[in-house]
Amino acid sequence: MIFERDIQVLPEIAANQLLLQEWVSHHEGIADEAITHIEILKRSIDARQRQVKINLRIQVFVNEPFKPVPFKFPNYQDVSKSPSTIIIGAGPAGLFAALKLIEKGIKPIILERGKDIKARRRDLATINKEHIVDEDSNYCFGEGGAGTYSDGKLYTRSKKRGDVQQILELLVLHGASPSILVDAHPHIGTNKLPRIIESIRNTILNHGGAIHFQTRVTDILIKDQKIIGVETLNGMRWETSKVILATGHSARDIFELLHRKGIHIEAKPFALGVRVEHQQQLIDKIQYSCEVRSPYLPPAPYSIVKQVQHRGVYSFCMCPGGIIAPCATSPGEVVTNGWSPSKRNMATSNSGIVVELKMEDFKEFSHRGPLAAMAFQQQIEQTAWIAGGKTQRVPAQLLVDFTKGKQSSNIPKTSYQPGTTATELGSVLPKFLYQSLQQGFVQFGHSMKGYLTNEAVVHAPESRTSSPVRIPRDFNTLEHVEINGLYPCGEGAGYAGGIISAAIDGEKCAEKCALTINSSAPI
Repeated sequence: MIFERDIQVLPEIAANQLLLQEWVSHHEGIADEAITHIEILKRSIDARQRQVKINLRIQVFVNEPFKPVPFKFPNYQDVSKSPSTIIIGAGPAGLFAALKLIEKGIKPIILERGKDIKARRRDLATINKEHIVDEDSNYCFGEGGAGTYSDGKLYTRSKKRGDVQQILELLVLHGASPSILVDAHPHIGTNKLPRIIESIRNTILNHGGAIHFQTRVTDILIKDQKIIGVETLNGMRWETSKVILATGHSARDIFELLHRKGIHIEAKPFALGVRVEHQQQLIDKIQYSCEVRSPYLPPAPYSIVKQVQHRGVYSFCMCPGGIIAPCATSPGEVVTNGWSPSKRNMATSNSGIVVELKMEDFKEFSHRGPLAAMAFQQQIEQTAWIAGGKTQRVPAQLLVDFTKGKQSSNIPKTSYQPGTTATELGSVLPKFLYQSLQQGFVQFGHSMKGYLTNEAVVHAPESRTSSPVRIPRDFNTLEHVEINGLYPCGEGAGYAGGIISAAIDGEKCAEKCALTINSSAPI
């Protein structure tokens, strides 16, 4: 007999197979020795009561042998001599588009402006230590995209957009822990994700695909509203009739290029705010209602949403046991983001706390047309750079002082390695946004007792939550609404938000692209 159950148990039981078997034996009235295996299918934490519990979906084998069903790589072909498609960008959208093209018998040629995984590390160190930003190699640009060195969270709400399980299985096949198939909020970790990205790269290359690093696209060539090729900064011209544009949400030069060439793009609302850092021990205490976190529980996350003056104010990209990183993509700006290692074992936690923006918020930049939201974003980042002393030091304020509009006299050392500059953040953020955050934090403090404390530090800005531009595409073909053969894809095009949804969108665009190539191939 094999059956499934949804159960709720103490953390120490969920973490120990023998204790779990005893629990199932007792509650199901089955002899312990008759249970041959218990497979955990799904796992989540329920911290709503003072006693934290673990929700499990389990599959119980009774007097039945357990035979795990392995999942396998798709039928990847040798595409070295096949028709090709250009992919601009080697983030999750671009990489998973490449894998899907190989599966469909098409050769992907990835053009990535940044460097490979290992070479990126040196440029990240240079940002942190010397405050020098390489606009082609940083936390956002380079192999693997923004997610590689900023956490590797895999949670998505995009259940209806594609096969989430398939993406997770491909990540496991390339070296991720199988736990991502089970956890409700799967997470790889910045220390583990690089080798997975390298493994995906090897799969692409071993099956005949091509990847060109330090190859920034500077022009998209069009004739009669059709793609005919791209040009790169190194002077090369690549002829092609198909381009998957997967450049990410920070590729401002691409947005400007499209606008300059008269290719239709649109301003898109996004969210902007700050990144706040607490001691992880405090967040554990609040979320788990305990003085000391159980060794059977992970560092506690939080997710919170409030309405302030008809705007959503909410946590974004919360990083338990993590640090805050400098994520500027050009000199003369300051941008923050957060990440956690796989064990989430740093002493601090951080989260973006952001405010929902609306199109009317960008009216000051209406002269920029579809780049208005981007210009709004850019101005705040440049203002933060000036406030930080024209370095990568981030403007910062103690949390209670922030809510009172009071200059903080002494900012403690935070996890943000380039350092902080004490700043009254009302001088960095627009008034409406600052006031929304002030009221939002007060409401957070009412919901999470102890959250509103001057032991927490606010860093500004958290500004790259999603793309400030949408590149419109046909609902059915996924091609640009005006340009035949151009497939706007992933976060940068405004169709994804995070690793999983970007990967799904990359697969979808690749499938549509391959369909047109294969249908036009000679029989």
